[in-house]
Amino acid sequence: MGVHSKVILGTLKPESLTALLYYLKVKKRKGDSTAPETQIQEQTTMGLFDTVLGKQNQVQELFSPAEAFAAITLAATASDGYLSDEEARGISAALSRMKLFRSYSDEVMNRLFDKLLGILRRDGINTLFNMAKESLPQELREAAFAVATDLILADGIVTEEEHSFLNDLYLALGVSSEIALQIVQVMLIKNHG
Repeated sequence: MGVHSKVILGTLKPESLTALLYYLKVKKRKGDSTAPETQIQEQTTMGLFDTVLGKQNQVQELFSPAEAFAAITLAATASDGYLSDEEARGISAALSRMKLFRSYSDEVMNRLFDKLLGILRRDGINTLFNMAKESLPQELREAAFAVATDLILADGIVTEEEHSFLNDLYLALGVSSEIALQIVQVMLIKNHG
């Protein structure tokens, strides 16, 4: 399976990806002229008030369970520093199949991704991840790890950053090593074919 294999998703609506792709700058991966990629870079400049007050004085808000779950999937997919169009569609498709997101309209999903991508761009992947892990209810932690693993393994290549992220994720979410191993094994089988 190639890195950029095509996935046909009959029920996927392109409008639900608008917010996700809007904030990210398209950049082709080095040496690959056929697959546009989006590089995610942490913003290093500080605003006027950040300089005076310091970023540590900012109050971190908590996410709703759905926001936390979506943030985990976004952080997992972006953990290698890139977010391809196919990966963005994968996030949307994975979330749209879940009970947690069934009542979410395209407009609500767009606002959700606007918020998450704003945090990702402004504060970086670590802040997004930490906010999500603090907000994610216990009963959704194994499911979040499973969906994140599925999204990472979907392209058939696991980078060192993605490998580290999955290891950190199962530990941070308190998923037992036995359950995490079972999830990884099942997702490897699922994404093998």
